[in-house]
Amino acid sequence: VNCYYCAHMSLVHYKPSTFGQLRRAHRVQQNSSPRNFACVGVNKCARTPLDVSFASKGSSISGASLLPDQRHVSTLRGRRNSQYHVVAMGNKQSTAGYPPKNIEKLVLDLHAVEAIKFGEFKLKSGLMSPIYIDLRVIVSYPDLLRDVSKAMWRVLEQGKADFDIMCGVPYTALPIATCMTLQHKTPMVMRRKEVKDYGTKKAIEGAFKAGQKCLIVEDLVTSGLSVLETVDPIKDVGLQVKDVVVLIDRQQGGEATLQSHGLQLHAVLTISTMIQVLRKHNKVSEKVEEAVKEFLAANQTSIPPTPKAEPTPTKPKRSTYSSRAGLTKNPMAIKLFNLMEKKKSNLSVAADVNTAAELIALADKIGPEICVLKTHVDLFPDYTPEFGSQLKALAAKHDFLIFEDRKFADIGNTVVGQYSSGVYKIADWADIINAHTVPGGGIVDGLKQVGLEKGAGLLLLAEMSSKGTLANGTYTEKSVEIANQHPDFVIGYISVNPRSWKDDIGKAGTGALIHMTPGVQLAKGGDGLGQQYDTPAVVIGEKGSDVIIVGRGIYKAEDPQAAAKEYREQGWAAYEASL
Repeated sequence: VNCYYCAHMSLVHYKPSTFGQLRRAHRVQQNSSPRNFACVGVNKCARTPLDVSFASKGSSISGASLLPDQRHVSTLRGRRNSQYHVVAMGNKQSTAGYPPKNIEKLVLDLHAVEAIKFGEFKLKSGLMSPIYIDLRVIVSYPDLLRDVSKAMWRVLEQGKADFDIMCGVPYTALPIATCMTLQHKTPMVMRRKEVKDYGTKKAIEGAFKAGQKCLIVEDLVTSGLSVLETVDPIKDVGLQVKDVVVLIDRQQGGEATLQSHGLQLHAVLTISTMIQVLRKHNKVSEKVEEAVKEFLAANQTSIPPTPKAEPTPTKPKRSTYSSRAGLTKNPMAIKLFNLMEKKKSNLSVAADVNTAAELIALADKIGPEICVLKTHVDLFPDYTPEFGSQLKALAAKHDFLIFEDRKFADIGNTVVGQYSSGVYKIADWADIINAHTVPGGGIVDGLKQVGLEKGAGLLLLAEMSSKGTLANGTYTEKSVEIANQHPDFVIGYISVNPRSWKDDIGKAGTGALIHMTPGVQLAKGGDGLGQQYDTPAVVIGEKGSDVIIVGRGIYKAEDPQAAAKEYREQGWAAYEASL
């Protein structure tokens, strides 16, 4: 028979004349003759397998003490109304917190309702993934929602999680947490994702007392960022958080991140487990399995632990943008410093889209949030001479600067023509350009012949964010020397970690030159092609940069405007915290 609570198949043949040792028997269920019993006690299901013995009343068998009044010890009635008791003898040995066959059933059920999909999917981070997990759909399948919540409760019991109340992470985890609280009578609180500016203005709704232990319930974990965003307001109201339960761990660094913040992750499933089950049942091909494995290996994430509070510094760690505007000799640098203060934005978007039409549409959406739009004009097959004037009109409308990421790298005479004429006539519409310093100082001389009279500014590529870059060390130092020779035209650097530069030669956060850093996302990690990502807080606060450059995290987002707003707010908060 199947256990009423965990569906585990366990046939127990009972004969009144014998008392043999039974295994995995928890709750009594009785069939037609011969009598079959299975699974005793809801709270025992997660603790399988257990060895048990039948013991007649007032006696003991195989060293099993008779416990007629103990909770969770069930009574069996045989012929002549004789009483027998099931006495637990074994240890907790389950490694999954859920019987393997039921793991398979759960995975197959999730796949059947398309909560697990395979193909090419764009994630919130902007990355393309061969697997997509959408657990929002389970609210339409009550039996599956119940099974999910029960499985998550069992893994908590196995992990000995200790909590008084629970909180579901908005929004997908809310129905799961609701099922758990209804099934197990554990109180629940709710975090508002958007705190209202009227009424009670509470971030955490519900009845609780300071000092209580709160369990965080989430549908899945990737980097752990969404969990941490819930943990912080929970702790702010005096609750303690030690345990987090999820249905699925995507195995992309979330567990390690949560552990670094003092949180224990309890997960029912992992991507590897699901793939293994689906391969076994011929639901996915070997090619898909390998694609998922490669994606996970190439896209590990991490979020740095919350830094400990430091004593208030005797002097600012960085100067304000507006105060640094008085240090520079270049009009475009002055404009940029003042623009950042005016818009409260240090966000530059790398609009590496496929067509000029896409770029124009994107620029109109995100323009209010950015200080600089970074372009790659040679990407666009639909480029027309009107492109520059269209882009300049949007820049005037939304008050941002245009940075053409041309990365000039030739001798001075050649770059004069590349900058001023050619197909794209970059000098006519770009406020800012950049260049490698491999050719030496002559490249700046050539570009300055064209750009200085137009009031443009030049960024030197002193460092790059790609793995294995050669743009570091001596190359960086030589780039700084060249910049110092041209203060009227060079407005700053493309850099990665200016605060680490020898003897603070880049004067990170304090000097006249601006540091702009690419490779920024909301969670640390990489893309499998060598690009390394840092968060806005790390780039601005720890590494001393001035402008964050964000690409796929915005232009591949489901809502680029909302994503740009979030990056702008995080970048500006990091700047204000570093003053």
